[in-house]
Amino acid sequence: MPPMPPTAAVPASALPVPAAGAVGVRLRGGQRLRIYDPHGGQSGDLMAYSADGGERLSNGCTFDYGGKLLLSSGDVLWSDRSRRLLTLVGDRVGRHDFLHAACSAPMYRLQYGLDGEPRNCHDNLCAALRGLGVEPGPLPTPLNLFMRADIAPDGRLTVRPAASRAGDWVELRAEMDLAVAISACPAATCNGGAPPRSLAYLIL
Repeated sequence: MPPMPPTAAVPASALPVPAAGAVGVRLRGGQRLRIYDPHGGQSGDLMAYSADGGERLSNGCTFDYGGKLLLSSGDVLWSDRSRRLLTLVGDRVGRHDFLHAACSAPMYRLQYGLDGEPRNCHDNLCAALRGLGVEPGPLPTPLNLFMRADIAPDGRLTVRPAASRAGDWVELRAEMDLAVAISACPAATCNGGAPPRSLAYLIL
């Protein structure tokens, strides 16, 4: 895959996550994954499995052990076997969350009355993981990157435009060997009504 066209804040060596598409990467323990929003206002989903597919990212365990709903630098993402998968080690945005499942064809139908098979993060993430040789099974809730979901006093969630500006990034360190999928979300509701745009990434 060719590098991203450079912007003022995204290195020319960064690789693209296509608009409304996904990529899969393998990380060794200790490697860092930096994910950029080159254009600003674009949300994404991240899913991680252990390299052999036996452990999966868990929002429940991450809530339990971190005691937080909004995640940023220093927070750990845990597996469904209570082991550390990833640690957020750098963050230009300051908030990411596990509050929404990956968008999917049933979600578009139930929430927006759209039939057919629109591009969606659920299918994107599953395809990217299968491309790495990992069968995802029932997909856990992904880490919602750059997305802004506000929590009202009565507990209701409101999705606001993504919080990232052009060139913002989040960086995660792998705590074990991992299969990771990243999707640039197609849902306009998560992106301030704008059409989907690409994300970018570097393995450091």
